[in-house]
Amino acid sequence: MKNYIALIVAFILLACQQDSSVLKTLYPLPKKLKEVSGITYFPETGMLWALEDSGNANKIYGLNAQGEIAKTITIANATNIDWEDITKDKAGNLYIGDFGNNDNIRKDLCIYRIDKSALGKENAVSSYKISFAYPEQKDFPPKKTQMFYDVEGFFEFKNNFYLFTKNRSKNFDGTASIYKIPNAAGTQKATLIGTFKTCSNYNHCAITSATISPDMKKVVVLCHDKLVLFQGFKGDNFHKGTQTEIDLDHFSQKEAVAFKDNKTLLIADEKTKKVGGKVYEFTFKK
Repeated sequence: MKNYIALIVAFILLACQQDSSVLKTLYPLPKKLKEVSGITYFPETGMLWALEDSGNANKIYGLNAQGEIAKTITIANATNIDWEDITKDKAGNLYIGDFGNNDNIRKDLCIYRIDKSALGKENAVSSYKISFAYPEQKDFPPKKTQMFYDVEGFFEFKNNFYLFTKNRSKNFDGTASIYKIPNAAGTQKATLIGTFKTCSNYNHCAITSATISPDMKKVVVLCHDKLVLFQGFKGDNFHKGTQTEIDLDHFSQKEAVAFKDNKTLLIADEKTKKVGGKVYEFTFKK
């Protein structure tokens, strides 16, 4: 009987170890990058492009497979007011989301395009800028119970951008909105295409990044210790697909997520005290 109990205990311990190791640490981020807020991946070069948020330089950084900064590009005509995410289109052009809006007061929200041909340079310019506003926002700032207009995650899909809001409202209930913006130069209209809910705990369920798989069949939004996965959607009705919450069993200030391939994610977090400041890999079981 004792041996049987010992086997059960050993099995439980092993299972717990397996569950807690869903995140594989790839490498620490360079010390220079203390506030990474967005990443995107190029499989053909193995390069991970990263940026930092408000208060940091108007630069993007290319990291090699060892996590070293292999390229640094200054974007001469783009100011880093609050860069919160970076994504790419099917052709390999990059897009910088300058839409961080903690206090919900900004009237200069925009997205910058960086042509793929500029990625080999040390200094580049944005080939065009997309400016936008949220039609539903009437007050700057809105009431504390209606702080719905911060964004930290987006991606490009079929010549449109999809922005996932970070709810900063009093009495947070996990509600997030998805806005659609055309990928075209100039001032564009942001259209609300739907809402969904995560959990009601801000520290665990506020959205910090978003990404879509190369085959366009999975959408993932990131929280500090969770992923929310959407599958089985039609068109761009991502929120009407199957919504699955995945617990990462690892709490840190996770700020960036990107697909490496259709089954694998790359995740980056900021270093807070002695926790984080790394790039991780997560593989879906199916």
